[in-house]
Amino acid sequence: MAERGWVIVLGVSSGFGAAAARAYAAAGHPILGVHFDLRATLPRADAVRAELEALGIPVVFFNGNAADPARRAEALDALQAAAPDATVAVLLHSLAFGTLKPFVGDKDARMDARSLAMTLDVMAHSLVAWTQELLDRGLLVRGGRVFAMTSSGSIVAFPSYGAVSAAKSALESHVRQLAVELAPAGVTVNAIMAGLCHTPALEKIPGWEALAATAAARNPSGRLTTPEDVAACLVALSGPGTAWMTGNVIRVDGGETITA
Repeated sequence: MAERGWVIVLGVSSGFGAAAARAYAAAGHPILGVHFDLRATLPRADAVRAELEALGIPVVFFNGNAADPARRAEALDALQAAAPDATVAVLLHSLAFGTLKPFVGDKDARMDARSLAMTLDVMAHSLVAWTQELLDRGLLVRGGRVFAMTSSGSIVAFPSYGAVSAAKSALESHVRQLAVELAPAGVTVNAIMAGLCHTPALEKIPGWEALAATAAARNPSGRLTTPEDVAACLVALSGPGTAWMTGNVIRVDGGETITA
């Protein structure tokens, strides 16, 4: 990993993104955090930013739709204005913004083409766009790491989760393709399949309480995965000893998915 380079966290205001930002900042990395919060949830993002700044590392936060090309450019402009010589050590794609609806049923309640396309754009295709722009700007250098947060929804069907499931499957495909194309540049790309975590994104899934109870019962440790569990692994996976590890879907779940 590029020594003490910037860490870009897409989806920094809660869940995996917030935990990862704290862990990387504690390890001494400056943070560019991108989030999309309106008035009701903006204090949550402000609190994360204050925590990071208290650690004494450079911090840039940008509030906007990470899948919008103009907002992406503005966020990176802000980074380069704050640190003209910046290089990026890690890009973490942890965007959880999509439509949760069944594919069939009442026309007014089922998935529509626009919502399906939006979900895939935000939760999958934006990974490619961010990686491309970082390369175009010369920010993502040899030793860099790209991580994308996937889920078991890429291989298992959950109620109303079809669009997100498709996005996670596409995201894993993008990870494999980027890993092949970036290998000559010395940049690794991996997907992280976390165990079920109690996050704001989980609470949007219909029947999430039952899913959480089942996951905790299945886990050999008798509890759910936490964002902090995943963040610690991300920092470890960003070390120089993982330079030959790329194109994988890495499970960070305490054994949740290997029990009967």
